[in-house]
Amino acid sequence: MWTPTLPDNDRPRYLALVDAIASAIERGELKVGERLPPQRRLAWNLGLNPSTTQQAYREAAARHLVSGEVGRGTYVLAGSQEATLFRLKQPPHQPALIDLSTNVPVMDPHNSDLASSLHQLLAQGDSTLLDHYLDPEQLLLGRIQCSRWLAGRGLTLTADDLAPCASAQQALGVVLQSLCQAGEAVMVEALTAPGIKAACRQLRLPVHGVALDREGLRPDELDRVARASGARVLVTTPTLHNPTGACMSEARRQALAEVIRRRGLLVIEDDVYGALTDQPPLYPLLEGQGVLIGSLSKTVAAGLRLGWIVARPALLAQIDPHTQAPHWPLSPLDLRIACQWLADGTAARRLAWQRQEIGERWRLARVLFGNALVKGGTASPHAWLNTPGDAATLVSQCRAQGVEIVPASAFAVGTEIPQAVRISLSAASSRACLKQGLEIVRDLMRSPAL
Repeated sequence: MWTPTLPDNDRPRYLALVDAIASAIERGELKVGERLPPQRRLAWNLGLNPSTTQQAYREAAARHLVSGEVGRGTYVLAGSQEATLFRLKQPPHQPALIDLSTNVPVMDPHNSDLASSLHQLLAQGDSTLLDHYLDPEQLLLGRIQCSRWLAGRGLTLTADDLAPCASAQQALGVVLQSLCQAGEAVMVEALTAPGIKAACRQLRLPVHGVALDREGLRPDELDRVARASGARVLVTTPTLHNPTGACMSEARRQALAEVIRRRGLLVIEDDVYGALTDQPPLYPLLEGQGVLIGSLSKTVAAGLRLGWIVARPALLAQIDPHTQAPHWPLSPLDLRIACQWLADGTAARRLAWQRQEIGERWRLARVLFGNALVKGGTASPHAWLNTPGDAATLVSQCRAQGVEIVPASAFAVGTEIPQAVRISLSAASSRACLKQGLEIVRDLMRSPAL
């Protein structure tokens, strides 16, 4: 257990402990994502009052060194200045990790769409893409093109049903901030994306986890948690759920919609992976009680920062009464390229390539892992594996072998954490690289040391 040596001086003990945490992060002694010792145990080892370590952890969180969650502990933040400095100090000759942790689209090294689009824009000599804010005409074009794109998801929309934004994560923050009061309870899946957890934490919205099965959110559990918590807002990912990859059947979607309508819930549906499937969103079944958010980031291009908020016009007006909050961070250059790709078929072609490549990678994972893989009927960009032993131990062993994966604890809401890991199938630079990383994970899972 990490136990620092505190200097013997007049500095308040809790501040000395905060300084020790910062120094340990900067040196790499405490690494990003590592859990700090429980407050009472550290207090015992240092001979301090538990209230002193509690005060120190609070101050460390205020300085963005760590983040704490009730029931899970306190962890080193990746965005802390000290952690960033440590990453910059790492020698460049360290062996590269095989990234099976990041959910991004597969990179096609032979694709030149962006270079061609930028060349065309430079040839046109239009400097307004960087020298001015977005104008109403550009925004209207964005709404029209996004609504046409979503017709591929089975949605019939007008420009008035959609607000463009810079990303799905930004959309989630805007919607939660607009529709929820500070301290209001929000329901999420018992395993949910870290971005959803982070948005609720930043807005001081306590979360209540709803149990899942192999189809995703359970209607009976949603009904129970809504009744017990009094929460009226649900954030859910019905299609290619992150992290499990679950997709709801039509019967499940209907049953879930019935609970939502009966309970009068407001649903924020994360559809960022939806275009990778042929399954429609839950949104059309919700009869005005839903908000759909999505983007091009997981399906067309990670750096093309265009997302959207879909809702009935009256609800959109409530989310954005001044018609500027969602699109304020949106880049005119990104919007121009995205609209061009949506209009000329480039986005559809890139999506088709992405779906085919993910399908091949998904089949590879199923062959290598067999019954350990929590199977679904739809190819997913991420795989959910039940581990035979401690998931955190497997993550550490994989990192030692040069492979990054993510434990279930990163997604868990509450204290019930399954022994499982999520493996991204799309971040690896090639199928050969992916196969190498997956084989390392498979062999470690079979090891008696796990």
